[in-house]
Amino acid sequence: MKKKNQEALFWPSFTDLMTSLFFIMLVLYVLTYIKMKNQQRVSELQLNKIKQITAAVKALDKHYFRYDPVYKRYQLTRNIHYASKQSVISAEDTTYLVGAGLSISHLIENLHKLTGTENTRYIVIVEGMSSKDQYIKNFQLSYDRAQSIRVLWIRHHIKFDPAICELQISGSGLNGVGRDPIEEKNQRILIQIVPKIGDLTTL
Repeated sequence: MKKKNQEALFWPSFTDLMTSLFFIMLVLYVLTYIKMKNQQRVSELQLNKIKQITAAVKALDKHYFRYDPVYKRYQLTRNIHYASKQSVISAEDTTYLVGAGLSISHLIENLHKLTGTENTRYIVIVEGMSSKDQYIKNFQLSYDRAQSIRVLWIRHHIKFDPAICELQISGSGLNGVGRDPIEEKNQRILIQIVPKIGDLTTL
């Protein structure tokens, strides 16, 4: 009799346990599904934003910028060349670089209007380079060449809103990506525009 009572109590308890497990699995499935849908939504938002930015960057003035398919970047149409061991911008390049700075400034403003500022920022990188000519201060020289562009833009009132865009000045010295095999041609600067797309989960 006692054994029959125990069996009678066992089956309802087992049924309750299985019902609870089923409910837990159902809740986990629903939560996983919601998370996956949110991740998919964020990915789609990121992709759309990247497409917007890519399309807008193509509007860069072709007089100043051209696309380099090898290194996947826009670069100046003119090779801004510095004299050996010097960081002074030549008079013939000054007007061109002022125009390039204005073009970048206008582009950033247009991108800001297109994508907003909540989750997207931009970095304008001015990279100075040096040639392998045994000059002991080549790394400092490369930075000074990049800095000369910043000083030129400031002198001509070309500014970038820090809430939207960060201007980075760097010198790669004898390194860097996309160096010219003719060393003398590496006495130059490169300008790149890099978008930073932040967390879109709050959109």
